[in-house]
Amino acid sequence: MIKYIAKSAFVAALLFCAPSYSAVILPIEHHNSEELNYAVIKTGADNYEKYVPLLKDKKVGIVTNQTGILSNKIHVVDFLLEKKIAIQTIFAPEHGFRGTADAGEHIVDGKDPKTGLPIISLYGDNKKPKPAQLSGIDVMIFDLQDVGARFYTYISSLHYVMEACAENNVPLIVLDRPNPNGSIVDGPLLEKEFTSFVGMHPIPLLHGMTIGEYAQMVNGEKWLKDGAQCKLTIIPCVDYNRTMPYSLLVKPSPNLPNDQSINLYASLCLFEGTNVSMGRGTEKQFQIYGSPYLTKTNFSFTPKPNFGAKDPLYNGKECYGEDLTAYPKLKQLELKWLIKAYQNTSDKTKFFNAFFTKLAGTKKLQQQIESGVPEAQIRKTWQKDLEAFKKMRTKYLIYK
Repeated sequence: MIKYIAKSAFVAALLFCAPSYSAVILPIEHHNSEELNYAVIKTGADNYEKYVPLLKDKKVGIVTNQTGILSNKIHVVDFLLEKKIAIQTIFAPEHGFRGTADAGEHIVDGKDPKTGLPIISLYGDNKKPKPAQLSGIDVMIFDLQDVGARFYTYISSLHYVMEACAENNVPLIVLDRPNPNGSIVDGPLLEKEFTSFVGMHPIPLLHGMTIGEYAQMVNGEKWLKDGAQCKLTIIPCVDYNRTMPYSLLVKPSPNLPNDQSINLYASLCLFEGTNVSMGRGTEKQFQIYGSPYLTKTNFSFTPKPNFGAKDPLYNGKECYGEDLTAYPKLKQLELKWLIKAYQNTSDKTKFFNAFFTKLAGTKKLQQQIESGVPEAQIRKTWQKDLEAFKKMRTKYLIYK
C-alpha cells in the first residue's frame, strides 16, 4: 500500500506508527518548465525539507558513501550534522564510506576522521546490520547512487538493510536518486538457484528503476526473509523522469569513472565471468575489453595497478580487444562484444568461469553462446519474462 502525504507532522506520525506493509512516498514536486534536463533535477538528498523534520530529536543511522552528496557537493552526513541531526553510526557498502576500495576488497570497521563517527562495513562477513549495531537507532537513512544493474551490489545492501530494519522495527527513509540507465529494462531474469550478493531478486540485468522504486518493489513483493516488510519512506527526486539524461557528480565506485562506463557497465560486466579484462588497471575501465588470448587487433592495452585495481587481471600483459570509449549510448543490454570475444578466443574451454552464471543469473546464456545461438535469438528467449517483470514493476514506479 502506497500513501501520498502532504504535511510533515502527518508524515512523521505515519513513519513511526504505520503498519509494516505501508510505504510512505512524500509527494513529487514539479517546477513549471516546459523542458526539463538533468541540471534542474533535485535528488532526494536535495529534497531535504521533506526529510530533515522527520529526523528531529531522533537517533539516526545512515547507509551512504561518497555518492551521498547534495547538488552543492556537501556530503549528506556533513549536511545533517550542520542541521543538528544526531547521527549515531555510518554504515558503508562495498568500496567503503569514501568509495576508495577495490571491488571485493575486505572493508574493516573504523571511524570517520572528519566527523569522528563510527563506520560499520556492510560488506564481507557483515552484509546485514546486526541487532546490536541498530540498538539505540530510531530511524535509518539510505542514500546510495545506484546504476540500474542487478549485479551492482548497492541494491543488495539495500535488501539487507531493509531486512534488518524490518526485524528490529527501525523505520527506513530512502533518499532517492535518478538511475543513469533509467529507461532500460533488459536481459535475462535471475533464476532462484543463482541467487547471490551479485543477484538477489528475480529481476532482469537492467531493471530500469530508481533505488527508491526498487525499495518499494522489495517491500511489496515480500522478498525479505520470511516475507517481512519494513516501515519505508521514499523521499523522491524533483523534476525527474526516467528518460532524462543524468550525469553523476562523483564516481559511484572506483572503476566507473564517467557516464560512458556507467552506460556500458551492464554489458561489459559480464566479462567478469570470463578470462577477458574490461579495463581494470587502466584509465578506461568498463569502456574497453581485451585479453592476451584474443585475436590481435590494432587496439591493445596493458593493465597496471592503479586506483581501484591493486592487482588487475593480466597485470603487465598486453591485451588485444576493442575500444568503446566513443561508442554511441546504449539503449539495451548488448551481447555482441561477449559473443565476439568468445568466438575469437584461442581456447574456448577456458573462456567462461564459474562466476559467469552468477552474473547472468542463469546457465542458459552461457549455453546459448557456446552453442552459437545468434544474439537476436537469445534476446527473444528473454521477452516473456521481461514483459511479466515490466507489468509487475508498474506498481512501484514513482516517475514517468
